[in-house]
Amino acid sequence: MTASPPRRKPTLESLAWRTTPGILGHHPATPETIHALLGYYLGDRGSPSPYPGRDMLLDGSLFDWGVAPPLEKVIHGPDELELLLGLPEVYRQSVHVVEPWQNVGINLQGEAVRASKNIAYILQQVADADSILYPLWQSGVFNARRMAHTMSAGIATVVQGGNPSAYDPDSFAGSQASLDNMLELVDELLLRRSTDSGPGIFICLGHQLAATSHIRLLRRAVGEILATAQLPLDNNGRILTNLKRVASLIRDMGENLVVIKGGRGIARGWGDRCFAVAPNEQAEIGERELVPYGAHGRNDHIPAELHDTHALVADDLEGVIDTMMRSERSLNISMFHGDEVNEEAALFASWAYKLLHDTLVPVRYQVAVTPLAWLLSLPYAIEILSQTCVGGDDWTEVSTTCIYYKDWETRAIRRSFTCQFHPELMADIRDIGKRDGPRYAELKDNDGARLLVRLLYHGMQE
Repeated sequence: MTASPPRRKPTLESLAWRTTPGILGHHPATPETIHALLGYYLGDRGSPSPYPGRDMLLDGSLFDWGVAPPLEKVIHGPDELELLLGLPEVYRQSVHVVEPWQNVGINLQGEAVRASKNIAYILQQVADADSILYPLWQSGVFNARRMAHTMSAGIATVVQGGNPSAYDPDSFAGSQASLDNMLELVDELLLRRSTDSGPGIFICLGHQLAATSHIRLLRRAVGEILATAQLPLDNNGRILTNLKRVASLIRDMGENLVVIKGGRGIARGWGDRCFAVAPNEQAEIGERELVPYGAHGRNDHIPAELHDTHALVADDLEGVIDTMMRSERSLNISMFHGDEVNEEAALFASWAYKLLHDTLVPVRYQVAVTPLAWLLSLPYAIEILSQTCVGGDDWTEVSTTCIYYKDWETRAIRRSFTCQFHPELMADIRDIGKRDGPRYAELKDNDGARLLVRLLYHGMQE
C-alpha cells in the first residue's frame, strides 16, 4: 500500500492571496479609510458611491469563497492560519467571518443561503474592507485561543448563523466543529474584547452561541472562585470571602431560575441545556420590524433584581441599536430562525456579570496576580436592545443585545453586539452570487445593511 504524499504547505502564490488591503480603490485600504467610508455611507440615504464605475453587478459564478478576489482568503486549517499570522497588514485590516455551518438555512426558493458572502460583499462595496473566512464546519476548530486572538486583532469578527441548535450537540453532526468546539471558540472571543481588539458581531446561531457562552463563562467563574483556597495578596482572607459570597449568590440564582415559554416551564436552572436557548414558539422567517425591548406577557417569575439591574444598565449606557431605532425610520430586518435566546438567561447573565464586575473592581490588583485573573476579561453587562413579534402573542424577546466591557483603569466602554436576525440579507433572503449584487444605492437605503455598518462603525471607535 502506497502512502499518500504529505500535503504541501500553502504559499501566497499557490493561494493567490492579495497582500495589499482593498480592491476597489487606487490605493491600499486602511482602518482610517474604512472608518471614514463607513461614516460616509451612514451620513444619508442618497449620496453616490465613493467608487464610481466599480458599483456594478457581479459575475455570480466568480463570487464565491476561495474562487477569486475579493473572496480568496479562506482559512482551511493550521497551515493557512500560520501563513496569515505572517501578514499583519492583512489580518489586522480585515473583517474575520466565522462560519459554524455551511449555510444559514434554506430559503423559500429552496436555495441554501451562504450569507457570509453577503457580509463580505456589503463591507467591500461600502468601504473596500476585505474579509477573511473561517469555514469551521469544514476545517474544525484547531486552536481556539490562537484563532480568537487572530480574529480579535482585526477590524471585527462576525460569527455567522447556521442550521444547528445551540442546545443540541447532535444537531452539529456532519460538521468538523462540534457544539463544544464552537462554544470553546466563542468563549475565547468573548474574553478577547480588549483595548487592541475589534468588536464581535454575533448573528443568528452566533447570537445563540454567545448567549450559551455567557452562562458557561459564569458557571466557570463561580466554580473556580468557590474552589480557590487562598489568594496570595489576601492576607486576612477578606477578599476571597467576599468573592465566594458573591459567587454563591450567582450560583443560587442560576440554579433556581425557571425559563417559561408559552405558559409552561421549559428549563429550570443554568444546568439545563435549554436554559440559554430554546425553540421558538413559532419559526420566524421573513421581514420583521424591530421594536424596543419591553415586557410582553407575564414575566413576574423573573426576580426583581434582574429587571432592576438591566434597567440601570440600559439607562446608563448606549447600545447603538437602541439609538438607531430612535433616530432612523422604522427598522425592518430579515428573520430566519427557529430557536431563540431566552429572556431569563439574558437578564440573569447581565445581573451576574455586573455583580462580579462591581465586586472585582476594588480588588483587581490582588486578583490580577492569581489564576482568577481571567475574570478581569469578562463583560461588564449585557443589554437587551430590541425584540420582534413572531405572530400574535409570541415574541422573540431577545432579538438583539449589546455586550458591554468596561476598562478597569479608564472606565472607557467597549461594545460587541449580537442579533437574532440577518442584517446582511436582503428581503429575498438570497446570497450574493445566486442573486445580483445590490448596487450601492440599494445598500445605502437598506435597513439591515445600515445596521450592520453602524455596528462596525461604532465598534471600530473603541
